[in-house]
Amino acid sequence: MAAYHDSDGAGQVPAQDAPPPPAELVALARAYGVDSRYPGPGGRSVGARTLVAVLAAMGVAAGTPQQTAEALERHRAEQRDRLLPPCVVVRQGRRTALDLPADARLRVELEDGGSWELPRGHSHWVPGDLPLGRHALTARSAGRTARAALIVAPERLPGLPGRGWGFLAQLYSVLSDRSWGMGDLGDLAELAQWAGAGLGADFVQINPLHAGLPASPSDPSPYRPSSRRFADPVHLRIEAVPEYGHLAGDRRDRAEDLTRRAARLREEVLGHDGLIDRDAVWRLKREALELLHGVPRGPGRQAGYEAYLRREGEWLRRHALWNALAEEHGPDWHHWPKGLRHPDGPQIGQAEKELGDRVEFHRWLAWQVDQQLGAAQRAAREAGMALGLIHDLAVGVHPDGADAWALQDVLAGGIAVGAPPDAFNAHGQDWGLPPWRPDALAQAGYAPYAELLRGVARHAGALRIDHVMGLFRLWWVPAGHPPTEGVYVRYDAEAMLGVLALEAHRAGTAVIGEDLGTVEPGVREELAARGVLGTSVLWFERDWQADGAVLPPDRWRPGCLATLTTHDLPSTAARLSGEHVELRHRLGLLVRPLGEEQEEAAAELSDWRAELARLGLLRPGEPLTMPALYGFLRATPARLVGVWLPDLVGDPRPQNLPGTWDQYPNWRLPVADGTGAPVTLDDLAATPTARLLAHLLAPPGPH
Repeated sequence: MAAYHDSDGAGQVPAQDAPPPPAELVALARAYGVDSRYPGPGGRSVGARTLVAVLAAMGVAAGTPQQTAEALERHRAEQRDRLLPPCVVVRQGRRTALDLPADARLRVELEDGGSWELPRGHSHWVPGDLPLGRHALTARSAGRTARAALIVAPERLPGLPGRGWGFLAQLYSVLSDRSWGMGDLGDLAELAQWAGAGLGADFVQINPLHAGLPASPSDPSPYRPSSRRFADPVHLRIEAVPEYGHLAGDRRDRAEDLTRRAARLREEVLGHDGLIDRDAVWRLKREALELLHGVPRGPGRQAGYEAYLRREGEWLRRHALWNALAEEHGPDWHHWPKGLRHPDGPQIGQAEKELGDRVEFHRWLAWQVDQQLGAAQRAAREAGMALGLIHDLAVGVHPDGADAWALQDVLAGGIAVGAPPDAFNAHGQDWGLPPWRPDALAQAGYAPYAELLRGVARHAGALRIDHVMGLFRLWWVPAGHPPTEGVYVRYDAEAMLGVLALEAHRAGTAVIGEDLGTVEPGVREELAARGVLGTSVLWFERDWQADGAVLPPDRWRPGCLATLTTHDLPSTAARLSGEHVELRHRLGLLVRPLGEEQEEAAAELSDWRAELARLGLLRPGEPLTMPALYGFLRATPARLVGVWLPDLVGDPRPQNLPGTWDQYPNWRLPVADGTGAPVTLDDLAATPTARLLAHLLAPPGPH
């Protein structure tokens, strides 16, 4: 039988001209949470070719009308005949009804070993007084038995201890006189201690520290990691590894030579305006870590290591094994021998034996990073920070990396996450990150998602979730399709939020969602109701429902982290000078004439200058200043205010310029002053702007 086509010729027609797909294909797509229409006013139908490709990524063949009919009938039969869904997520304190036969009986096996059973003849519900946790639910009816994961989540996520402020930093960019060419976890602890004890700050929010893909050259973006579950050992402070003090003889000499070479790397960045060379840093650190791994551990250290191995279990085993295999066969597992391309492949056992020493080395590396992350968070809290570190969770992983290999059964192969066309990008976006399969994630009881959250939140006072709208839906772009021919795939938001709430509760972490850009109606409201803070950037806070006027401070939402910029936006200094427009002009990124862009930027500054003058934050005729803008944020009800760390020294350069690759040194710039000269962490601590802002943002009364 013929396959579906979006055109009647050899070439595919543009998506906006594609004919509506057949009704049965639309019904099948909806059954799997795939929207059949593009978003926005007058949204058009998604082409059949896109729907077929997305369904195929979920293991559903729908390339012909016959396949579609058979798949739809199978799905309906499965829904009709099942006793329980694969996973049930409920909120504690709410009685949740289940659709079960009249004779069904329910039994709950609690994760702590207890149990509960609903007597026959009662209505079928999950009671509201079950303890929080991950339990097992069993239903029996007419000789049939079904089991499902039962997750009981808190109604809301942990709250904040009060209003607070802190710094937003890209850790790699913050170098001290001890760094090996890029900022490290020792620098993070130092930054947190200074900000907390010296300035009264409540947090330091940093970029994702996820493990990067071990390719050369590596991808510098922290938002395309090999693994989100484990952090990257490139962030380690070598001298802080306890075994460093026990190096002797030739090993000590080699370590000292590496330290001298690292000092040259640092000087190249700080003294000669060089770019951060992550690969060069890792080559030196890896050699040093190989030396340290060979130092015998005392009984206490060994016991701590073994406890870590037990806690991390299979997740760590797979991560370390992938890294060992990548050393042997290259970083793209799609090109490995066939028997190694799946973690349960037929050659995995033999390879693990042969690479045992390398697997052990990578497990040890993960332990070292975990130790230093914990030390940095302890330093932050001991310095008086209410939250300490805010870790960032990227929206996805590199398709060639460790997580994509280990979790390929719950990730959609041949699909990339992206964004649909909008007012800022008419071509849409393809981020190249494979998304969760909602069906497979539910079948797995959301365990991979929960484990990811558990790992990232372990040493965090709060967790920032990049593109938090992805808990509700993601824009899937099939391989070979432009982003304009993607489609929204929906997730069970109640389940995704429930698992998030449970893991955040257990870790004692607050959650901040990055909810900038296109947000579906109702999403921000639901996130707020569950206790997830949003992100509000001053320049975007306008009354878009009326005339686009500046939003006065009393109309800002309280449940947010308020800031002047992010890693993807111009720095405050660049906005105030107009340099951000000039930069985009030099790189050919403007879509309108330079004069028009400059006029719009000047008008934006004029609007904000008038608002700040109205509030008494500026004198009449006084130019717009960075402290006045932060004073405005302090006047809003925002629960958290974030200070972009480079603002302390007037750095005009963005850390990342979307739309560029090799035209701009994204993710490789050290913090610099207004002239572009790199500055150290000591320089940042000495700037008078730091104390000015600390005084400006401090809450009333004793800290």
